[in-house]
Amino acid sequence: MKRLFFLLTLATALLLYAGAAFAAEQVTAQDAAQTQMQQQQKIYGSQLMTQQERMEFRARMRNAKTAEQRQKIRQEHHATMQERAKQRGVSLPEEPPAQGMMRGSAMGRGAGMGMGMGKGQGSGK
Repeated sequence: MKRLFFLLTLATALLLYAGAAFAAEQVTAQDAAQTQMQQQQKIYGSQLMTQQERMEFRARMRNAKTAEQRQKIRQEHHATMQERAKQRGVSLPEEPPAQGMMRGSAMGRGAGMGMGMGKGQGSGK
């Protein structure tokens, strides 16, 4: 009888562990997809760019030494994306989103609206 109880307890513990691991893997995949989407949204006209172009743009912005250099890169990029959109018959907003829109705003990680599987304000119990 003790052996049966031990086996049932062990089986239950393994199932709970497997379920928790699966749930953590799902959340990780969702976080990665959300992060990628947010990164693409940060770049004006990213839907008209290749992955390589987005990586190069980010590298240029990281390597810029001053705010003025970054602003110049943004202006050149804006003009390039406007021209590309015109060539492809696509419309882009005239002005890019406000600088830093995604950082520290209410739309950042876990603070969005809705009842999704995000990091909420629950007590964790």
